[in-house]
Amino acid sequence: MSQRPVWAPDDVDIETPSAARMYDYFLGGSHNFAADRALAEEYIKVLPDMPQIARAQRRVVHRMIRYLTSIGIAQFLDLGSGIPTAGNVHEIAQVANPDARVVYVDSDAVAVTHSRSILADAPHAAVLRADLRDPEAVLADPVVTGLLDFSEPVAVLMIAVLHFVPDEDDPAGVVAAYRDATAPGSHLAITHATSDYKPELARRAEAVYTRASHQIHYRSRQQIADMLAGYDLVEPGLTDMIHWRPDPDTGADPLDGDVRRYSGYAALGRRP
Repeated sequence: MSQRPVWAPDDVDIETPSAARMYDYFLGGSHNFAADRALAEEYIKVLPDMPQIARAQRRVVHRMIRYLTSIGIAQFLDLGSGIPTAGNVHEIAQVANPDARVVYVDSDAVAVTHSRSILADAPHAAVLRADLRDPEAVLADPVVTGLLDFSEPVAVLMIAVLHFVPDEDDPAGVVAAYRDATAPGSHLAITHATSDYKPELARRAEAVYTRASHQIHYRSRQQIADMLAGYDLVEPGLTDMIHWRPDPDTGADPLDGDVRRYSGYAALGRRP
């Protein structure tokens, strides 16, 4: 039996690996348990590039936030936000607009507890413990309605999370529900793992996550594109995540710019 850290909420099952806490481990975070680390290491044996992939996902969301603030978006709903790490959404957005408002949503108790401690002195940011697969409950919650005005454009962020929504939960329908709740001019930002480049590796990676809190589902470009129905895609469209408006002065790519090693797409869509 693993020893419970003092920061862990009492109601958290520390023996079942959590997708959110595994991601925290990939990013070099410390809010994870022995079970999370053990399964994350199994995943890294299958996909040794995962720490670099996780960091690349953080970088692309930073680029998307900077773009969104540049066109005047000041409200963000970060679904499946995970455990806070350096460069959170509100930190990036508020550099451009100190009045930018952000609501983080996650179902993992550790992610929510840690977020609340970080956001204690952030008046324009809040966190909600909820399942993004229940849009009606998320959108009606006072935490969300108290901070975000859905009569004005909102950016909905689904970064590295839709691949944890199984087909039977209708990920396209989930996306559509959030789309329909937002005003024209709202945006959707996604990243999603793909099986297009290395299908056999994707199957092996999926097998590891059968023992985690959420199963991962690698999908094709077309399957991901289908989730973006009703949005006009911002250039360069649905593309390999390292090619979504890369920063020119980033420096050498740790995976040599090989999109097959990243095996992930990114897109930003605007609701017309």
